[in-house]
Amino acid sequence: MDYLLNLVRRHKAGEPAGIFAVCSAHPLVIEAAMEVALAAGPEQRVLIEATSNQVNQDGGYTGMTPAGFRDFVYGIADRAGLARGRVLLGGDHLGPNAWQGEPADAAMAKAEVLIDQYVTAGFRKIHLDCSMSCAGDPVPLPDEVVAVRAARLCAVAERAWRAAGGEAPVYIVGTEVPVPGGAHEDLGELAVTTPEAAAKTIASHRSAFAAAGLDAVWPRVIGIVVQPGVEFDHHKVIDFQPEKAVALSRFIESEPTLLYEAHSTDYQTPANLAALVAGHFAILKVGPGATFALRETLWALADIEAAMLGDGQGSDFKNKVLEVMRAEPEYWRKYYSGDARRARFDQQYSLSDRIRYYWPHPAIQAAQAQLLQNLEHQAPPLTLLSQYLPPQYEAVREGRVRNRPVDLLKEGVARVLRQYMEACNAGAAIKELEAC
Repeated sequence: MDYLLNLVRRHKAGEPAGIFAVCSAHPLVIEAAMEVALAAGPEQRVLIEATSNQVNQDGGYTGMTPAGFRDFVYGIADRAGLARGRVLLGGDHLGPNAWQGEPADAAMAKAEVLIDQYVTAGFRKIHLDCSMSCAGDPVPLPDEVVAVRAARLCAVAERAWRAAGGEAPVYIVGTEVPVPGGAHEDLGELAVTTPEAAAKTIASHRSAFAAAGLDAVWPRVIGIVVQPGVEFDHHKVIDFQPEKAVALSRFIESEPTLLYEAHSTDYQTPANLAALVAGHFAILKVGPGATFALRETLWALADIEAAMLGDGQGSDFKNKVLEVMRAEPEYWRKYYSGDARRARFDQQYSLSDRIRYYWPHPAIQAAQAQLLQNLEHQAPPLTLLSQYLPPQYEAVREGRVRNRPVDLLKEGVARVLRQYMEACNAGAAIKELEAC
């Protein structure tokens, strides 16, 4: 991962450079990310990440193994015209997460298989996360135990890399609070990770790596996950407040090879994203924010279809999605409480975006295909684009986006991802202006 190692060097040299990771398995989200990278120029890379629950040796909830996900992403890159060498693959929260109900020995043995398969498949940015307690473990796990388990998995990754060849992996350690994908409960104010806590995480991992004979690997540990004070719950966003993270930002300046990785940055403003990168939170993760934008656009297209064709004449897309969610509540039941009316509201509009787990469902895919086919056959008039999709209306009028449903969908996602791109490239833009 020479690109990411060079990113660290640039950042440490004073350029507020960053990169964002797209954490999604939705093909339109991934394609939109690739098109954003293409538009940014030949030096831009796109980082696509899969989580241990999403993609693992058992298929995860996507049904894909690491090799299968790699092929899936590369296939999208080929169709988009993006060279595979510009695609970086990352694994997020790789560890015993998917097997927490099992004793630690059994869960860690499965985590070793997981790590081996990710690295063998070509994933080279690896988040070693052993923070979760397994059956019989204390809660929470001591930092030293977390670090020893992470070092154990790092050794597996190194062996897999030497066998597979290619660029050496880079690693991320640590984890954020609360859980990935957004908080389950209403949030107030978040506590920012203290410099002392970050120092303890770094020291425990560095010591565990040394004890495992991995001293030479430590310079390829490029990031630590901390809580900069950003999060979202169902209907509220906790915004980044740089002044509350000053001590944490300054602390990492003394670590020559380390940056921060910020999770749950979804829904932050463009100014907040730029401030995060400037504060050394140089790796920004986005997932639900991208699929939320996709859902917004799909809902708008369904409203456009209904206005054009009349009730009962179209795909009835929204109702069919909600019927599937009501019949199969596995992915939202633990998150959305209250009466049926409130659950139906949250299923559609919650920022945690649990609806994203349902897009691959065959019945929903069929309804979506009908929706898009109807709007492909009869393009939405500009009046309805202006009414329901004002940003896409402007893009169509300016000739940047075609008035086709798939292009309108990708533009909905791309608008979000361009904010991340601009925040991560702000330093380079400033240098260009100074050179003029």
